[in-house]
Amino acid sequence: MIELGKIQRLEVIRQTLIGAYLNSRDNKSADDILLPKNQVPQELTVGDDIEVFIYNDSEDRIISTVKKPKLTIGEMAVLKVVETTKIGAFLDWGLEKDLLLPFKEQEGDVKKGEEYLVALYVDKSNRLCATMKIYNMLSSNSPYKKNDRVHGIIYSFNNQFGYFMAVDNKYHGLILNKEIYGNYALGDKVEARVKTVRTDGKLELSIREAAYDEIEGDAQKIINLLKLHDGILQLNDNSSPEEIKAELNMSKKAFKRAVGRLLKEGAIKLTDDGIETMWK
Repeated sequence: MIELGKIQRLEVIRQTLIGAYLNSRDNKSADDILLPKNQVPQELTVGDDIEVFIYNDSEDRIISTVKKPKLTIGEMAVLKVVETTKIGAFLDWGLEKDLLLPFKEQEGDVKKGEEYLVALYVDKSNRLCATMKIYNMLSSNSPYKKNDRVHGIIYSFNNQFGYFMAVDNKYHGLILNKEIYGNYALGDKVEARVKTVRTDGKLELSIREAAYDEIEGDAQKIINLLKLHDGILQLNDNSSPEEIKAELNMSKKAFKRAVGRLLKEGAIKLTDDGIETMWK
């Protein structure tokens, strides 16, 4: 049986002036599928098998190609947007006809030139399309454990929870709102730390370092900012979390830990207005 969106080995049934017609050897479909003449190997003859990908041509007819696409049914891949139109975005997947990502299958603001993680599906009109709604395709059976470093791509955002990330483009990951520092967008490729492996196998992630590693980096941020402001920084325990984040891009809790470390090391002193370096 010939299956749309898959790479298959088919038998050459007949050859014509426009190409070779193919079908399954054991479970033949009702219609033979054309392999265009410019893709037919010179040595190919009737009765031979050939590996092809089955897709829709520019007129939505089912056709075959010897070219290997970047994405097949059951897989996920990061593809680049080559055009945005009124019906959706078109993605480069390695074939002559670009792949449609319909508006209803998009997450967020899809932009030309950006890359997004998508899956392939067959729509109600029997056409191949892409979707960014990949949550149910991701696996919870990852090999990672707490504090492992992982890589992936952000594929969705939820105001209540945070950013959903596909670790290795195949495992469930979530960066909680409180673990996000900096600006991120859908399609961003991110390195994160595994904060927790949930009982269902899904990964809770953090962009931040673990506290025992992070404190060194946060302390250095404070020192660097003090150097830029002649050894004086008008931030202290009374500063709001928003003020601290605006100046240092860290939480108030992280700020207080780092200040405590610097005080212990004798690098700074506290004043009524904020912090001063001991070298001033």
